[in-house]
Amino acid sequence: MAGTVIGQGIIIEGEITSDEAVVVAGTVRGKLSAEGPVTIESGGLVEADIGATSVAVSGTVTGNVNASDRVDLLTGGRLVGDVKASRFTIADGAVFKGNVDMDV
Repeated sequence: MAGTVIGQGIIIEGEITSDEAVVVAGTVRGKLSAEGPVTIESGGLVEADIGATSVAVSGTVTGNVNASDRVDLLTGGRLVGDVKASRFTIADGAVFKGNVDMDV
């Protein structure tokens, strides 16, 4: 279970910092930093730079993503921005526009 859940219908503008996992089903605008994994659920919208151990995207992200481990762009997910991670997967049916730096 995630430590922090931003539910559907919730809009957060500003900077979020968490020392645990974060799940976004609502909207985040600004900056999102987590010491655990970040999951953007289908229907979730993030217009922010994300920093985390790992990031899984089923929703929409507009911003740069920096993960110490991996980034997974899942089916139906959309990511517009640069990715920096040691591993990056793009599932069939996902949309990606940006640059990838895997030299971590």
